[in-house]
Amino acid sequence: MQIALVLGLLLVAIILFATEKLSVDIITLILLCILVGAGILTPVEAFEGFSNEIIIILGAIFVISGALQETGLLDRLGARISHLAAGGTRRLLLLIMGVSGGISAFMNNTTVTAMLVPPVIGLARTAKISPSRLLMPLAFASMLGGTCTLIGTSTNVAVNGYLIRSGLQPLGFFEITPIGLIIVLVGGLYMALIGYRFLPTHHAVPGGSSGYAMREYLSEIVILPNSPLIGQSCFAWDLTALDFRILKVIRGEQELDPSHDVRIAEADTLLVEGKVDNLMKVRTIEGIEIKATLALAQLGERHKNTRIVEVLLGPQAPLIGRTLQRADFRRRTGLTVLAIHRHGQALRDKIGELRLRLGDVLLLEGDEKNLGFLRETTGMVILDEHARPGAQLTHGLYVAGAFATAILVGALGWLPLSVSFLAAAIFSVLCGAISIEKAHAAIDLRLLILIGGMTAFGTAMEKTGAAQMLAHHIVA
Repeated sequence: MQIALVLGLLLVAIILFATEKLSVDIITLILLCILVGAGILTPVEAFEGFSNEIIIILGAIFVISGALQETGLLDRLGARISHLAAGGTRRLLLLIMGVSGGISAFMNNTTVTAMLVPPVIGLARTAKISPSRLLMPLAFASMLGGTCTLIGTSTNVAVNGYLIRSGLQPLGFFEITPIGLIIVLVGGLYMALIGYRFLPTHHAVPGGSSGYAMREYLSEIVILPNSPLIGQSCFAWDLTALDFRILKVIRGEQELDPSHDVRIAEADTLLVEGKVDNLMKVRTIEGIEIKATLALAQLGERHKNTRIVEVLLGPQAPLIGRTLQRADFRRRTGLTVLAIHRHGQALRDKIGELRLRLGDVLLLEGDEKNLGFLRETTGMVILDEHARPGAQLTHGLYVAGAFATAILVGALGWLPLSVSFLAAAIFSVLCGAISIEKAHAAIDLRLLILIGGMTAFGTAMEKTGAAQMLAHHIVA
């Protein structure tokens, strides 16, 4: 029964991880509670994984990665790649894969991919090609590069920890490097010669146009008094030519689905979907206005020097899982959300009531002073602006040097990896490359909880005999 329970929980966990109905850390903690409640694990065994050396190593790598990104060193790296790859898309692809694979040999591959996405999107715009033709190879290369060293991926570190606990000889830092290099080389050559032909082309960026002009955004339009749209049908209104689609009509407390019978009335708020270049044309049409912009005008807060930027919500973005209303985003930042884009999904809720997710793109309006909030907030990436003003490149080089030293010291066995990496992370804070607040924000607690908790789940599989049973059937 215990074996059946453990394997059943494993199956449920895999399904929940795949569907993303709950956060991975919540799923992991629920599993631990069930295992302790069922008497399979003691509290000590359930939480022993969180004291593992793996947690310290990964936490330190997150801080170091955040420091390298904060100092602008990665932005400079992206610009350098663009310069070296001038003259060919395939050459650009190989350089991106080489850089991604090389860095991910010494960092968590998820972190590497997240760090390189913004500069790679910028490179795609410069080269006037679809970002998907570079982003997929970037992700593949980061996974392949993780096979090169002991710390290349959390899986390698976890396996090494198990070897040590089992009394077996631990892996050397570069022991798996020869095989890893072969994997990276073969993967890179395949992508450049064969796989390149199968890469999808999504949202190709034409010359001179901004990236967000191609996306379909959800926005809210207010019908002003004496608007020429009043009385028109939702399916036959003047803005059809601009490729706007009405998703919902909000009239007072009512929410009406669009139909031929529903006529547009004064003071209606229309939930619409359309491209940004067309959305911006709304401002020049008499009788209608973007709801967020109208609110600013009423408050007397419109400025002539405002800018419109596209912002991607990354893994550490404070807005993830929250609505704009509950986060009080407008008051706290001085920025106005004009529209929201979510890839692959149709959005039909009011913008302020929409619970934001990882990967959402916000179209924001604000002045330069308020936009500084985005640059100072971990996880909020301005997609159309990659250069960091006043980037402390010298501090970035210090951090890179400290990281390289930590790798060397750990590889030679002079200090445990956890201690050498922790020292490099502390140095990153002390030298001013990253503030202590941003260092805390850079640590992906969800991943650490996942690894610590699933380590305990492995203990449960061993105690119940589930691991031995699976291993026996696999060998047989």
